[in-house]
Amino acid sequence: MNKIYLYAIVSLFGAGALSSCGGSKKGGAVSEKTGYAYNKRENGGFEVKKGYKRGPGPGLIEIEGGEFIMGGSAIEIPGQDMGAYNYKRQVTVSSFYMDETEVSNTDWLEYLHWIRTTFRGKPELAEYYYTALPDTLVWRRPLSYNEPYVNNYLRHPAYGDYPVVGVSWQQATDYCVWRTDRVNEFILRQKGIMTPFKDLNKPGAGGVAVKKSDTVFNTDVYLNGQIKDIGKRAPQDLSAEAGGSGKTKIQRNVRLEDGEILQPYRLPTEAEWEYAALGLIGNTQYANINEKKVYPWNGLGITSPKKSTRGMILANFKRGKGDYMGVGGSLNDKGSITQSVRSFTPNDFGLYNMAGNVNEWVNDVYRPNTFEATEGLNPFRGNEYADKVRDPQSSVIKVDGKGRPVMKAAGTGVKQTWAQLQSNYVDSTYKADQRGYKDEQKNLPDGEMITLYNDKSRVYKGGSWNDQAMWLNPASRRFLQEDESTADIGFRSAMTMLGASEVRSAGKPQFKTKAAKPFKVK
Repeated sequence: MNKIYLYAIVSLFGAGALSSCGGSKKGGAVSEKTGYAYNKRENGGFEVKKGYKRGPGPGLIEIEGGEFIMGGSAIEIPGQDMGAYNYKRQVTVSSFYMDETEVSNTDWLEYLHWIRTTFRGKPELAEYYYTALPDTLVWRRPLSYNEPYVNNYLRHPAYGDYPVVGVSWQQATDYCVWRTDRVNEFILRQKGIMTPFKDLNKPGAGGVAVKKSDTVFNTDVYLNGQIKDIGKRAPQDLSAEAGGSGKTKIQRNVRLEDGEILQPYRLPTEAEWEYAALGLIGNTQYANINEKKVYPWNGLGITSPKKSTRGMILANFKRGKGDYMGVGGSLNDKGSITQSVRSFTPNDFGLYNMAGNVNEWVNDVYRPNTFEATEGLNPFRGNEYADKVRDPQSSVIKVDGKGRPVMKAAGTGVKQTWAQLQSNYVDSTYKADQRGYKDEQKNLPDGEMITLYNDKSRVYKGGSWNDQAMWLNPASRRFLQEDESTADIGFRSAMTMLGASEVRSAGKPQFKTKAAKPFKVK
């Protein structure tokens, strides 16, 4: 079956909670439509997860979605091109998860350390590691003495909790893929569904050491059954073909249906990012927005109105040309370049530095007329559809040197017939993005000038330490090629939230429903 993928994202596998398999309530449930009891070997072993509770992955917080005017906070400044929208559009963003902070240098060094230790002695290490290195040369300016940042910003502990910069859109996307697999492996090993890290290479039953598989953990490959690592708390396989009866228990890998696997970490869409930055949830009462915002905080000013912090700058940005931090003894934003990812006050969603510090990559391909043709629900430009390369008979996924599925461009927009699947049928007329990703953008309307953007141009938002206040507006948008990087662009990750859109139902009115009546054979 074909699946939809965000550009360079591995797959949309299931969301999960941090509840263990052993604690799930499986017993007692009965099919409303057939009368068969679930989770019974004698009834065929069809398993249904009960008591599922979702939750965010490490570093994420919940963002309850809703309707808002995308581009509605744009500031119109005469003579200034802010990349403002040609059209302001009413759109709806589904609930999702988002990183509380920007990804820091320490976070990135953890990524580099994993690559170095996991692929030690393997020929693919050198290229993999080098490709993941940020470009620290982004700090060099011909007329500035920034060499200390070139040598120290990424690795010195003085900047450990500062946002990583010098990373391209491609590198940020690849980090999200890596993070997904590391978090899912951590969850499965911590719960004992896979062999816990502490028990690897220790003597097991019969004195035989349990060794970590040579196969690098990948979520899709694991779910496909190609990584065999059954921990003591792995779920029981109730299917007839698994065998086992009475006290004999046959265990299996976790499946998507068990609800243990998290959704992939990814870059937020532009709509998600802008919605989260505005944080209108703090200005909403009974479905009415009481006060419009032009920044992630209330008011039109850039300084704190509170008595204890009155006059303090609310974000890390450049007040004017040559003024990066104010006067000694009374620094305004307290930093000449970036600052800690937990600087300043979080917005009403609890997100830090959604204005200033560093600009942030989002997932979208840039077009100036993006909102002229857009969807009303979860608007996004940049979809590419891809399938895993797998054997049509055995469904074994082909894996690359990093332990990840090999992907190919999707050739059809519908499920193939069995005959087509066996013959590697491809519908070459299939288009990747029905909303204009492949639109003609090489020439401007007059047909004479070449545009500065193309299919590799990606949006970044938020303003930075090197930008003036107008760029702090959540609606502002700029673009850069996906393989380029700067000293003022970083990123944070997001994750899709599955299930109900309402994040917290307690204390809110709800309709009452009745449970299905059990079927009884007369």
